[in-house]
Amino acid sequence: MKKEMKPIQLAIMGAGTVGGGVYKLLQMRKDDMYLRAGTDIEIKKILVKSIPETRKDVDASLLTENFEDIVNDESIQIVVEVMGGIEPARTFILRCLNAGKSVVTANKDLIAVHGRELLDAAEANHVDFLFEASCAGGIPIIRPLKECLVGNDITEIMGIVNGTTNYILTKMDQENMEFDEALAKATELGYAEADPTADVEGLDAGRKMAIMGSIGFHSRITFDDVYTEGITHITSKDIKYAKDMDCVIKLLGIARHTESGVEVRVHPTLIRKDHPLASVNDVFNAVFVHGDAVDDTMFYGRGAGELPTASAVVGDVIEVARNIIYGCLSRVGCSCYKELPIKGIGDIESKYFVRMIVSDCAGVLGNVASILGNNHVSIEQIIQRPAGDGMAEIVAITDVVQEKNFKAAMQTLSDMSFVQEISSMIRVYA
Repeated sequence: MKKEMKPIQLAIMGAGTVGGGVYKLLQMRKDDMYLRAGTDIEIKKILVKSIPETRKDVDASLLTENFEDIVNDESIQIVVEVMGGIEPARTFILRCLNAGKSVVTANKDLIAVHGRELLDAAEANHVDFLFEASCAGGIPIIRPLKECLVGNDITEIMGIVNGTTNYILTKMDQENMEFDEALAKATELGYAEADPTADVEGLDAGRKMAIMGSIGFHSRITFDDVYTEGITHITSKDIKYAKDMDCVIKLLGIARHTESGVEVRVHPTLIRKDHPLASVNDVFNAVFVHGDAVDDTMFYGRGAGELPTASAVVGDVIEVARNIIYGCLSRVGCSCYKELPIKGIGDIESKYFVRMIVSDCAGVLGNVASILGNNHVSIEQIIQRPAGDGMAEIVAITDVVQEKNFKAAMQTLSDMSFVQEISSMIRVYA
């Protein structure tokens, strides 16, 4: 039964871009929060590293540098963690959960490694732990996977889940930029961090895929289980040849549930121009889910940013507030009831794009085909063009092949005297 409630007190840990967005959105919704959540929600404390002398965008009386002001305040029922990183976020969240406070977080780094521990702590203390904002910013995906699509056996979750790399690849595709130039543009516009490693090396996307794969396949996947490969080696020439083959290159996160186990990976991928993900450009994200009953669904929108991410956080806050009013918990906690094997990258099957420089003389193409055939690699599409100085450039897309066989073929080719270099090897979505 719904109870008449005093305003629910909330604390925010972190006042950066997302924390500022959460504060701003809660203020924007203040006048009708009672109608949306069933009670008013008041911000009581905001944890910051240091209290600035002046900060016009936040009520200075709410700021504190002391975590104890939050965890020891019995009136605070909901804590929003948007600090990022593993520590001290993990310790702070566990202490809040153990103190009987529900927690909402956007911390993909933490959940991809310690998700089970945090969900178990929430269950043990009869509080909520929600994390919709952790995977795709403002795009709803956690709740759809946990609830709306739970009647399906989900066999694939894939998508563009990092806006920085998608912006870079879009600029390389549409404006013929090289990687360094596109990265500089992304940094100038604030889409890339001063240290962009987590984005451009696929680590950010890998964490998100670990979370979504765990939920979708009901089996625990941690970040260490995810194969990650970034986009720093992608060139404008790769982009051009992909276009010639009616494809585009995207950094894709791919999670598949196969008969032999689960594969979870992040890497640059050629996809056909007619695939829905091919038209997802700039900083936009999209997640493509295949279920046995629903078939294909796609979730599209802004995957990061102040207010888009705050949208997901505040949605979770309202969910927790409703649960407090009705004296209940979220209906779905940890859903990993299986223990599925994780496949190594060598055991996955894919098509491959390969670009190499070889001697421009009779018989070379036949020798390349023979070496590929000996390693069970067949060719679906091939282009050969002069490269100057007695050399030729061969660009091919293979049929589906096991990765270890493809890599063995590439190793053999790289040792051949007629091969000057293997310039690119990029997986193709099949």
